[in-house]
Amino acid sequence: MKFEIIRQESYSRGELLLRTFFGYFYIVIPHGIVLMFLGIWSSIINFIAFWTILFTGKYPQGVFDFQVKYIKWSTRLSASLFNLVDGYPQFGLDSEHPNVQIEIAYPESLSRGDLLLKTFFGFFYVLIPHIFVLYFRMIATGFVNFIAWWSILFTGNYPEGMHKFVVGTLRWAMRLNLYISYLISDKYPPFNGRPDEDQA
Repeated sequence: MKFEIIRQESYSRGELLLRTFFGYFYIVIPHGIVLMFLGIWSSIINFIAFWTILFTGKYPQGVFDFQVKYIKWSTRLSASLFNLVDGYPQFGLDSEHPNVQIEIAYPESLSRGDLLLKTFFGFFYVLIPHIFVLYFRMIATGFVNFIAWWSILFTGNYPEGMHKFVVGTLRWAMRLNLYISYLISDKYPPFNGRPDEDQA
């Protein structure tokens, strides 16, 4: 998986203030409503994908294509709300943001055994340890994002180390979702937010 949100050389103070004080109305509400219905559809077809994997060991191509587009849209929204990128997040499953780069390889085959293991025991060996660590990382991400907000306001710059940390948190959560929620990957997610070796 390639997951990268490219840091800009400079950020708009005006957009920052606009997102902060009015973003709920012109970003969160319209995107949230559409993504809510798409999320329901995503869950339905993910159920179909589960049975397809169980009987064939394959992830349906059409379902995979939709899920990747849905993931990209959700990530564009997150990148904007975390002030990682400027610009209004585009609507549409086929839309892109040049600074939000996500590539997910289609799995040629998936393990039925791993699927059943995740389904019946994933809560214990995946969700509990990852969510426990991610809970504290998300708290730290909130503090980092707060400090970065002031940095952007006064300097127009998102400190590079802080940007990497916040992107790393989103990358970690994405790997977890691909493994346990979307069932797209058989690779157990690592306990870090660093880029994959083939992305570095």
